[in-house]
Amino acid sequence: MTPTKILIIDDEAQTRNVFLKCLEFEGYKTCAASNALDGIQLALEERPDLIICDILMPDMDGYSVLAKLRRSPQTKGTPFIFLTAKVTMPELRQGMQLGADDYLTKPCTVDQLLDVIAVRLQRHQAILECQSSQVHNLAILSQQHQGLNSISSEEYDFSFPESEHLAPVFHFIEMNYNQTLRLEDIAKEVGYSPTYLSNLVKKETGQTIKQWIIARRMVQARRLLRTTARTVREIANCCGYPDPGYFTSQFQKIHQKTPLGWRKKVVSVTEKPMRLSEKH
Repeated sequence: MTPTKILIIDDEAQTRNVFLKCLEFEGYKTCAASNALDGIQLALEERPDLIICDILMPDMDGYSVLAKLRRSPQTKGTPFIFLTAKVTMPELRQGMQLGADDYLTKPCTVDQLLDVIAVRLQRHQAILECQSSQVHNLAILSQQHQGLNSISSEEYDFSFPESEHLAPVFHFIEMNYNQTLRLEDIAKEVGYSPTYLSNLVKKETGQTIKQWIIARRMVQARRLLRTTARTVREIANCCGYPDPGYFTSQFQKIHQKTPLGWRKKVVSVTEKPMRLSEKH
């Protein structure tokens, strides 16, 4: 297995050398730069698995380094941790908006350094696996889509948008959309504050978290309405709606038909209509 490579960008030789020795002792492969410009060049050449960068440097600050790396296809998704003596809330927001993954405050202990690195590498791996799963699922849905009529294909017309920072959010929704979901629970799971998460999702997708949850639930609702004879109450429960009346109103708002009205239209145009012997 190829060792994980970490790049340190810091103009302070003592900090840089301590970090390098600690990481090499733990089995990481390392590279380092004493200024921002060399750090950017190293990042593009070495393609590290994670970057730790000081904010205050003489030639260019860490924010500029991050902005440049996020514009490069080679490094736009690389986990990036800021290193700083102190950080204010405006600075924190600035870094997160640029795509920073975390902050380390100097001085920090070896355990703190290793913990932050481990968490960010695990999160990045989860993102990659989630994206791979989405690509696989989209390929399957594309195959299933072939030959379906325009009404039944509504069952497959949904996918979460690709986003490095939002992939864990959408993965959590995918795994839990049939449960009661609160913004606070999702924010805690992905390590963001509720306010920051709401703003980030709205900024990157134009939709709210609630709208994405509803959209995913409706995919499942359409599938169950088309392929099963379950009652509306049963389908509502399967889709995360304990109140079937609220489910019906949400469904009608989106589809301009009640669940039973939508089902009836689908059955009327399919070659092999499902049995609707149960009472609804």
